[in-house]
Amino acid sequence: MILKHVLGILTQPEKEWANIRDEKCTVGSCYLNHVILLAAIPPICAYIGATHIGWKFGAGATVKLTADSGLMLGISFYAALLIAIFIMGKAIHWMGQTFDAKAPLEKCVVVAAYTATPLFISGLIALYPVLWLDMLVGLAALSYTVYLLYMGLPIVMKISKEQGFLFASGILTVGLVTLVGMLAVTVLMWLYGGFMPTYTN
Repeated sequence: MILKHVLGILTQPEKEWANIRDEKCTVGSCYLNHVILLAAIPPICAYIGATHIGWKFGAGATVKLTADSGLMLGISFYAALLIAIFIMGKAIHWMGQTFDAKAPLEKCVVVAAYTATPLFISGLIALYPVLWLDMLVGLAALSYTVYLLYMGLPIVMKISKEQGFLFASGILTVGLVTLVGMLAVTVLMWLYGGFMPTYTN
């Protein structure tokens, strides 16, 4: 069932992580049932917000992207999110060996996917492109994502809470490095790959 764990992971995360742990899945089914749909929320909303509503910074004029530029950036953003989930799943799988957590790769990808759920859903706020509000919502979503990571890893990987804390801290570091890497690639694509944003005015 598509997205069947979303409500539970947001309202009863401890119980839902146990359900996720006991469920059989593959990397493909995880992507089809969760990642592909939820990861589309931020780029679609950002596209609509940036091309139809526009950003306004202080008392300056409203800034909008052209439809073509917004579409190109949105597709790139979507692809980056899909790749990032798999990278984080691989990192969890690789680091799990250090903590004697021998979960298969597909279960590690599932952990990465469901941990990112608040970030995906918070992408709805991009429909209303106000910088301070988007940053506030994004920070709240990031905080809950970190909470889900620290709670979910020991449950799904079947390790102690103490090991889970160290494990989650390591994965959080990998996540931050991945984010910095994505930002660096974005800048390079803007400068050398023809992905520089084009504005309507």
